[in-house]
Amino acid sequence: MAGGPFVRTAGPARPKTMAFITPQGRTRTSLSEINVTPFVDVVLVLLVIFMLTAPILESGIEVDLPKTKTVKIVSNEKVVVTIDKKQTLYVGNDPVNINALGSIVLDRLKGDKNSPVYIRADRTVPFGTFATVIDALRQASITNINVVTEPISTKGT
Repeated sequence: MAGGPFVRTAGPARPKTMAFITPQGRTRTSLSEINVTPFVDVVLVLLVIFMLTAPILESGIEVDLPKTKTVKIVSNEKVVVTIDKKQTLYVGNDPVNINALGSIVLDRLKGDKNSPVYIRADRTVPFGTFATVIDALRQASITNINVVTEPISTKGT
């Protein structure tokens, strides 16, 4: 049996790898590297999705508030009525009709007419629109009405 198929020769030990044979009869070793291209594709798609949805998830209505020197910081969530640049009226993030404003705010206050209601109005909103919103709240017997403003920035002056 000398020289048979199971003859061991002396020499350096070779690493054990799996060999593949190509159609041309050549041998190839298996790839030991991970192909990261599909991983990069998935990460890029997720990145685009997050970039598109992040602005939507922010607290929705953009309002350019007037600036004042006296600003009170409110720590807990309250009922907020917002008037945007287009004079669209919102309670929280939900658009509402001016005729239903009082009842919707009372529902959010759970009937407590003394709870504070905050009005965020864009600085370009006409005073007549602002006064109409306050009047609608007062007709619903809501008396604790507050106006939300931004502090005046003193940086750079």
